[in-house]
Amino acid sequence: MKKQKFELAAFVGIDWADREHAVCWRAADEVGMHQETLKQEPAALAAWAAGLQQRFGGRSVGVCLEQSRGPLIYALSAYPWLVLYPVNPKSLARYREALAPSRAKDDPSDAALLCQFLALHRHALRPWQADDPVTRQLRLLLENREKLVDQRTALTHQLRALLKGYFPQALDWAGDLLRPMAWAFLLKWPSLEALQTASKKRLLNFYYAHGVRRGDLIAQVPDQVRTAIPLIQDHALIETSILLAQALCRQLQALQPFIDRHNAQIKALFDQHPDRELFRGIPGAGPVMAPRLLAAFGSDRTRYSDASDVQQLAGIAPVTERSGKSCWVHWRWAASSFLRQSFHEHALHSLAHSAWAKAYYDQLRSRGKAHHAAVRALAFKWIRVLYACWRDYRPYDEAAYLDALRRRSSPLARLCAT
Repeated sequence: MKKQKFELAAFVGIDWADREHAVCWRAADEVGMHQETLKQEPAALAAWAAGLQQRFGGRSVGVCLEQSRGPLIYALSAYPWLVLYPVNPKSLARYREALAPSRAKDDPSDAALLCQFLALHRHALRPWQADDPVTRQLRLLLENREKLVDQRTALTHQLRALLKGYFPQALDWAGDLLRPMAWAFLLKWPSLEALQTASKKRLLNFYYAHGVRRGDLIAQVPDQVRTAIPLIQDHALIETSILLAQALCRQLQALQPFIDRHNAQIKALFDQHPDRELFRGIPGAGPVMAPRLLAAFGSDRTRYSDASDVQQLAGIAPVTERSGKSCWVHWRWAASSFLRQSFHEHALHSLAHSAWAKAYYDQLRSRGKAHHAAVRALAFKWIRVLYACWRDYRPYDEAAYLDALRRRSSPLARLCAT
């Protein structure tokens, strides 16, 4: 028991709020508690976690917080020196009532209660289990890939806007700005004047070298280039735009190999993951979404008590606030953007591959729901379905699900039949 007493260097209680969190902590060998606040910002969270690591020499620090605060758990799980102890909100409420039934102003804060609860009863709590190494690496790769893709998207938006201002014809002749051919085209011919100096043979050889065999493009572009008129004649604007366009293309060229490497590693990890078959056959998942869904659920089957935990963690479940006779339902602001986007995108992709998903979406739209609201509602429903498959190690079966809808006389079954 003595060894267990000092297994944690410190105890921390965190009381969640919208803009900032109340934090109470004390060292394991001290009695006094320290109070502070923590802003709801990634940078502030990272600095706070690093401060604990430095203060306690890298030893483990226990952090107690309510189970329903999934996004905070998800964020803190990135720091291996933090041992997370999620507590059921009902357990905390009973503990609060037992110690401070009056709820007077001088009653201990929830952060202090969580800190005290962890210090006194940690051996009765189950620490939050991190995913196995393969799942964790897969999740980190997916999150990093998303950041790289976002950078690529931002660069292409900037490049498109730039071309519209001085060389709009390139948007047709260079091809998709997300493709390497477009970057090579603009690096070779960054302006209409430069392109018009190229011979027809050289232009066609460029297209052939990049695998373009479209007859209409091959036949039309050389003549279009020859007769094209510049959008502007301002030499200063054209020259500075050329320099910026080439800088953007070089950045895109440098970025793409690392996106490709992420894709290759994601595929390799997914192909060796024991849960791969649970997600590979999900309608609308495919090679991109299946690994994201797998990483979203993780490898620990005891992590979530039910599907609602996943819905809240991902920000798909809305928040209902009540005050007196007023009731307000709003977007869940505090959520993992990566998980929210993963489930939202999967729901959108599933429309073309799942009969009941399309029927449910159409039903919501016919009732006046906006597009994204309908997709979120579909994602909410998909999470319930996928959670059951993941929990029970049972691959999803579209035919079996449709049969279940018919047995329950679900309106969706009738819509799917029409």
